[in-house]
This record gives sequence, C-alpha cells and structure tokens, in this order.
Amino acid sequence: MKQLFCLLFSFVFFASCNGQGKTNLPKENATISTGQPKLIKTEGSGKFDKQYDILGCGLQDKAGNLWFGTSREGVYRYDGKLFTHFTVKDGLCSNAIISILEDKTGNIWFFSQEELCRFDGKTFTSIPIPAAVGVNFLSNNPSNSTSFEENKLWSVMLDKSGKFWLGTSNGVYCYNGKVFTPFLDNYSIINKNRVHLKWTQCMLEDKSGNIWFGSWVKGDEGICRYDGKSISQYKPYGGGWIRQIVEDKNGDILCVTRLHGVCRFDGKTFTNFTEKGGIDNSSIDAILEDKAGNLWFGTEKGSGQLGEDGGLWRFDGKSFTTFTTKDGLVHNGVFFILEDRNGNIWVGTRNTGLCRYDPRRAVGKTFTSFSE
Repeated sequence: MKQLFCLLFSFVFFASCNGQGKTNLPKENATISTGQPKLIKTEGSGKFDKQYDILGCGLQDKAGNLWFGTSREGVYRYDGKLFTHFTVKDGLCSNAIISILEDKTGNIWFFSQEELCRFDGKTFTSIPIPAAVGVNFLSNNPSNSTSFEENKLWSVMLDKSGKFWLGTSNGVYCYNGKVFTPFLDNYSIINKNRVHLKWTQCMLEDKSGNIWFGSWVKGDEGICRYDGKSISQYKPYGGGWIRQIVEDKNGDILCVTRLHGVCRFDGKTFTNFTEKGGIDNSSIDAILEDKAGNLWFGTEKGSGQLGEDGGLWRFDGKSFTTFTTKDGLVHNGVFFILEDRNGNIWVGTRNTGLCRYDPRRAVGKTFTSFSE
C-alpha cells in the first residue's frame, strides 16, 4: 500500500491526562554534517530498503533556506549552495519526518509519528504527542483511570492564529505551544454524522477560515469541513480515503483521492478532472498549485521499485504534460512538490531523491539532481 505515513515504529510516548506535553531537555548540536553539495545518505541499510525510502515533505523558510524531510535520513537544509544534514545524533526527534512547519517567530518544527521537535537555530526541543486512552476518556476528568494506548501522528497543520492541529490515530488535537486539547472534546461542535476524525491524513485551513480534514483508509471518513460551528462530511464518488487537500486560486477545494484521482469541489459537486489527462486515478500522491496557476501532480504507478512508471505531471488549465526519468526526473515515484521563491519546482521522490525543475529553461536540461 503506497502511503507516505506508514507505521514504522513501535514506541509510545506518554503525556498526562490533561494533555500537557512533557518537554525533553534541549539538545545542543554537536555532529551536524555541513558543506555537502548533494544529499548524502547515512542511515539507510541495503539497496532494496533505500529504494523504498522517500523524501516526502519540506518548506522554504523566511530566511530563504529550503528544508527537506525524509522517511529514514532525517532532515536536510539547503542554503542555496550546500546541504546541512540533521539526524537524531544532532538532537532531531526522529530520522523519519512526516512534516515540517515554521512558526511566526521563525522556529522550525519537525514532526515524526511519535514527537514534535522545535528547532530555534541552535537547539532541538522534543515534545511527545499525547498518548491515546479509552474511547470514553474526558481530558478534564482527573478521576479517569483508563490505561494509555498507542497513538501515532499522521498529519499536521499550522493555522493563521499560530495554533497547531495534529491528526492522530486517536483523533485531532490542537496544540497552542503548551497544552494539547482533543478537538472533539468541545461539545458545542455540531457533529451530525458523528465523525471521529481518527487517522486524519491531511488538513487544510482555507481562505475563509474553514478547517478541512482528509481521512486515511483506516478512518474511511472522506473529507470533512469544520466551519467554526459544525462539521460536514463528504465522500467524493463514495471514497473515504483522502491523501491531500489544497485550495486553488479560485477558492475551490482540490482533494487527492485514493481511487478517483484529483476531485475539484465547488461547494456542491465533486468533479474528477485528472483522469481526462491520462493520469491513473490511483497513482496520485502529491499536488501543488504554482504562482502561475499551473497544477502539479506527483504520481507513482506500479511497485515503484524499478521506477518504471509514474512521474511528475503539469496541468496548465488546458493540457497535461508529463515528466519522467527520460526527461531528467531523478525517480518516477514522486511524493513531494514545492515551489521556491524563484519559481523553481522541487521534487522529492523514492530512494530519497531530490531534483529541481527550472521552468525558465525553454530548451536543454531543465532538471537538476541533488541526489548522490
């Protein structure tokens, strides 16, 4: 099953019943590898295992640095010339990072399935996610004695107010920097469909302030919208698995589904528009709208082991263009797409691959590889 957020670990970190996170002591950087022109892999084992490792998340921070998170190799920071490599040896919470965010004060946050990790430029501070408890648990009930259970983090979002939203196997939590609060513990929320929001794989805050939740296959709740008062549930073409959600320049919601391609939601109807371009409905793993309004799709079809199909697609509103290894793409299994300030498109792939597409080059080599 092609999933960026696969269950890789068995350790569980505990938090107190009121959701207060226990913060570990900051760790000073000691052995950070700097000065590398490409991504150097140090944590992978065999060639077969590395083939399934991915570069699946990232961002460009306010200072212009690019950050890339991987499923086994930790995090890389690129300053425009050289890469700096961060792993658990340097204080990073895990070598398997599922999301990277920057807060309003410039701290960089890294997220694994077990912990949050804040980096202030010098030190890392790790914060375990809340442990799951019984289904009838009330966070404000000190007499509750239900034992802790395993809980895993699957998605993260930072809203406009600076609050983190965490999608976990036990539901959605809000984190204000001090306390974790179960979102559905707010009994004023109207929840007619009685959704649990467990196994939330993706989240989005749209321009109007609505919060959108996309469910993984184990949750099977489709896409849900919270408007500040009530939760509405939708299942595009009956599908309950949503891989990613974005809002386009027109204010429409685009959701990447497991079996029905990318569906555009105008507030009333879901419409699949990628199938007409020749993209396999089950192959899309990533989506991006660039500054020019082009839509980019990262795909992988088949095993991914040999990189025989899939690739990067671009939709300009009229026609679809595909890029593969034949065009210079580092691998045909694409899981992450990012546009930088200069309009370059960065692509993360299987085998911890990274390359950059320069749309300004009309002829000649348009892809630059940064993988060893």
